[in-house]
Amino acid sequence: MNDKRCLPAPCGRPSIVPSVLSADFTCLKKSMRGLERSAGWVQLDVMDGHFVPNLSFGPHVAESLRAATPLALDAHLMVERPDLFIKPFAGAGVSLITVHEEARADIGACLEKIRSLGLRSGLALRPKTPLSRALKYLKKLDLLLLMTVEPGFGGQDFMSGLLPKIAAARRAIDEVGRPVWLQVDGGINARTALSAAEAGADSLVMGSAVFSSSDPADFVRRLSRRLYSRYQCS
Repeated sequence: MNDKRCLPAPCGRPSIVPSVLSADFTCLKKSMRGLERSAGWVQLDVMDGHFVPNLSFGPHVAESLRAATPLALDAHLMVERPDLFIKPFAGAGVSLITVHEEARADIGACLEKIRSLGLRSGLALRPKTPLSRALKYLKKLDLLLLMTVEPGFGGQDFMSGLLPKIAAARRAIDEVGRPVWLQVDGGINARTALSAAEAGADSLVMGSAVFSSSDPADFVRRLSRRLYSRYQCS
């Protein structure tokens, strides 16, 4: 059964993941319209005002989004205590929960808790956090997220100096031999998506670039085709 609520496995095809933080919350269902035919899944940026200097939304928004789209939902927890948020977001219907390595929690235990609830697990690194701090968790991950801006606010410019880090992460994942998505998030648009994909990223989070376009679904569809034709894996 092809259930879009389940996170797809990496297949060598670059996948665009719209960030709902940039969507129109006055009509969330309309914002999601058509994306189920072109996007990989949808990301929720969860911020607590402590780990990052901003607040966003909680599990109730995930429940509303679950009703608005058949796509899998990814809760990116930019919070100090991710262990307190895992069960509520699991109950809200997300398919993947990503926690930050820098959070004030037992990261290994968080990843195990996520997987025990039947969800996919992700680990995120801030731009300045060395890749080496994530490597010991690769065998427990379904997704490794490298932030390409400082987390907390949308609209920042992509940090091109992180391209070697993306390439190194790609090599590390390939060496492990497990199906782990390599995701990048921050300043991704039609131009920087190409650079990130060329470096090895296969999951590209895009917010304002998608939802500021006149036709978000068509924008994602066209860019996905361009990415795949240029950087498809052999």
